Amino acid sequence: MIDARRKQLGQLARRLAKGMIRTDEGTLQRHAGDKWFAANPPDAVAFPRSAKAVAEILKFANRHRIPVTARGSGFGYVGGCVPVRGGIALSLARMKRIREISGNDFVAVVQPGVITAELQGAAEAKGLYYPPDPASRADCSIGGNIATNAGGPRCLKYGVTRDYVLGLEVVLPDGSVAKLGGRCHKNKTGFDLARFFVGSEGLLGIVTEATLKLLPLPPFRACVGMGFGSMRNAARAIQAIFRAGFLPSAVEVADAFTLAAARERTGSKLFDGCKAHLIVELDGQEKSVRGELGQLQKLLKPFSPLHTQRGFGDAGAEKFWELRREFSYSLRDTGLTKLNNDIAVPRGKLEALFRFAGQLQKKHGIRVACFGHAGDGNIHVNLMMDESDPEQVKRSGDALDDLFRQVLAWGGVVTGEHGIGVARLPWWEQATSPEVRKLHTAFKRAVDPNGILNPGKFV
Repeated sequence: MIDARRKQLGQLARRLAKGMIRTDEGTLQRHAGDKWFAANPPDAVAFPRSAKAVAEILKFANRHRIPVTARGSGFGYVGGCVPVRGGIALSLARMKRIREISGNDFVAVVQPGVITAELQGAAEAKGLYYPPDPASRADCSIGGNIATNAGGPRCLKYGVTRDYVLGLEVVLPDGSVAKLGGRCHKNKTGFDLARFFVGSEGLLGIVTEATLKLLPLPPFRACVGMGFGSMRNAARAIQAIFRAGFLPSAVEVADAFTLAAARERTGSKLFDGCKAHLIVELDGQEKSVRGELGQLQKLLKPFSPLHTQRGFGDAGAEKFWELRREFSYSLRDTGLTKLNNDIAVPRGKLEALFRFAGQLQKKHGIRVACFGHAGDGNIHVNLMMDESDPEQVKRSGDALDDLFRQVLAWGGVVTGEHGIGVARLPWWEQATSPEVRKLHTAFKRAVDPNGILNPGKFV
């Protein structure tokens, strides 16, 4: 079997441009996993530069039943691009051209390897705006964002990646190329097939080009940061913001453990003495933003903030987000192993979630660090595990079971951003009904009857 596959891959390499297929050990290991713990090296790594090359690779792989796992920048957190069954890891990293940014049509046309922050910068230079902002935006790619339906803080007001996908060029498993959707911001011509591939985790097709919706760039933004003496006060402050009719572009929250770690890493005194911290961002016209920020501060005064800091304009707001992007790295600096969970709960369950996280910590003896997108209930509930303690390692599985069971009981979901991948696979059946799984299987079989795309995952 191994020798036969090597022979097949050799045939494929001879059909493609020189250097497009690599099998050296270093390349295989670099494409064995993402930012999660699981890894499995592929038999070969492909580096196509065009849709035509991707189509040729898939046509060959489909004919010979060779597994193909698409890969963006490898910044996922659930093992979604781990080539579980070996075969070909198909890297889109060399397909990184921004083909067009149109101020007339308010669209961007990009290849999948374009880094998210680069697209945002190019759009903003023309007075346009691509809002989805995952924390890894300086490293992650548009193709990976589409595969996982990536979000970020600004999805509270602006929506997630799916809401910006107008059209896709997708290579299907048999090597055919489908052009779905287009440049129009409204389109009801048949099924919404372009968005059908968003969040599909590379199980249905390979995106080789995306037409994305852009917005006018808000001319002004401002942030307010508030420390609180309890998570209860912070959670109730969040409820008050929405009840008063505010729709911030982002509302982020962090707990005491996260803040202490961030203080240690960054040296910032912003979090001193806080049991909880909120970052609220507003954007729009300068006069209205400044006025709303003042109203917001008055609104939240009854919740007894320990201190308040404000930042105006891009530079002032970015000071808050630079600290926010350090949270995940700060937790890693503790020396504990961070089991990252991106659950989401209905917004009204936010206070209950933080209370439950405290109970989880007491029951299982594992530190829990919570931070994330409070505005839409998508909180990263991180189990901070000491891997040198075998009992903690053993208890971590029970703690995850308890967490996901409670989240689902509230009507929440086991993943709000990162996807199922390998990490959430044990809870796939718990999180979905038989009817939903049957639909997934039917779609997969219809599009990929030979099951070559990202096998070993949830379908």
